Amino acid sequence: MKTTFILLLTTALFVSCKKEEPKSELYPEAAETQTPMDLGKEIFNGKGNCFACHREDQKVIGPSIQEIAKTYKAKKGNLVQFLKENADPLVDPSQYDAMKVNLQLTKTFSEEELKGLEAYIYSF
Repeated sequence: MKTTFILLLTTALFVSCKKEEPKSELYPEAAETQTPMDLGKEIFNGKGNCFACHREDQKVIGPSIQEIAKTYKAKKGNLVQFLKENADPLVDPSQYDAMKVNLQLTKTFSEEELKGLEAYIYSF
């Protein structure tokens, strides 16, 4: 009985100390199902904080997502380079100073995250 108890206790300790695997490694199919647009939407509404200034179809503080997409497509602009602060603003340059704070954040995003944001914005 004492041996069984020690064995159970040791197993419980081993299991509780086990390193947590990221979900993408545990369920690779879950990681593969997120499209760039889904990632972009997640970032736009989450850590990117883009929703604080931009709405789908109306100007709030910044231009609407539809206006951004329309302008960048029409002028063949590079939205990713703008988000990296490597290109001039094409939509409402007068608001650029207000956007600079957020660009400090977007410059830290991975290429995949920036492409996701671009895909999400261009979906409008």
